[in-house]
Amino acid sequence: MFNDILKSFNLIAQEYHIEKFGEGLINRTWKITGLGNTNEFILQQINKNVFKTPTHIAENIDKIGAYLSKHYPDYLFVLPLAAVNGDYMVKHSDGEYYRLLPYVKQSITLNTVQTRSEAFEAARQFAKFTNLLAGFSVTKLNYTLAGFHDLSARFEEFKRVVKKASAERLNKANTAIENAFAHQNIAEMHQSIMNDGLIPLRVVHHDTKISNILFDEEHKGLCVIDLDTVMPGYYISDVGDMMRTYLSPANEEEPDTSKIEIREDFFSAIVEGYLSEMSTNLTEAERELFVYSGKLMIYMQAIRFLTDYLNDDVYYGTNYPGHNLVRAQNQFTLLEKYIAAEDTFQQIVSNTQNQPR
Repeated sequence: MFNDILKSFNLIAQEYHIEKFGEGLINRTWKITGLGNTNEFILQQINKNVFKTPTHIAENIDKIGAYLSKHYPDYLFVLPLAAVNGDYMVKHSDGEYYRLLPYVKQSITLNTVQTRSEAFEAARQFAKFTNLLAGFSVTKLNYTLAGFHDLSARFEEFKRVVKKASAERLNKANTAIENAFAHQNIAEMHQSIMNDGLIPLRVVHHDTKISNILFDEEHKGLCVIDLDTVMPGYYISDVGDMMRTYLSPANEEEPDTSKIEIREDFFSAIVEGYLSEMSTNLTEAERELFVYSGKLMIYMQAIRFLTDYLNDDVYYGTNYPGHNLVRAQNQFTLLEKYIAAEDTFQQIVSNTQNQPR
């Protein structure tokens, strides 16, 4: 397999050491290292079961890369390398799509947020990316995942699945289902945001977990990576996903909900990091939704897990019976603790916004 794929990029597989790289759940990734540790690359196979039109990803990245190269040439933007035929993504004989990227030397990625500084740096980099693209027309971009962060649609899907789920799963998930309906005002708020059109569509990443930031060896942020989900969206998607994945030391896989907690200093770090780049670019309506963004993304992930459980686990991979229900309960616990701290969060955002820059 690697012989033909690398040949498409004018590389000879026998001259490189190939090893699995990273812990991504969607795309398959390998590090390609030249014998003697000379040239280094990242090879990725795009999951076409998730991304139905992989070429849309390549088109988006190409357009964004051209804009950044023209207007912000010093910004580190990791562009895929052109294949022999000039394309930035090649379709192999196995029907799969592959791309090759340069490996950024002396860079690292993190799988978990361990320090306040890491949270700050990640938030700053995601905000910088969106801020630099403020002058880029979002209408030029493809939607690589239609309805990806459309909470209103996710909630409607959840309601449909509840009506057809098995009695056994409905019974086991009764408490989680009650939680989902108890917080449906979060979905209603999202619908109002879309209907009113009061906040602008921006170029946002949509997947702001810490592993999608490149850091240097001092854990200072370098740039954003894994740009498959970059498309038009609302900034609250990016901020909210950071709230969901950075605030608790226990991730969504933790079955012991007593380990889920909210680290207020990490919340402050996200606010400070994001506003350090985007403060002057946010509208007043966007500022008012900063804290809401966390509720949006935590709640949406909770009902996505719950919906999949009720739908017999057809989307998310599971390692044991009831795995998706455990994930949903985890996220509902996180949501409850987030809402309990909402007043404190609002004060933190207000204080940070009023600080001179």
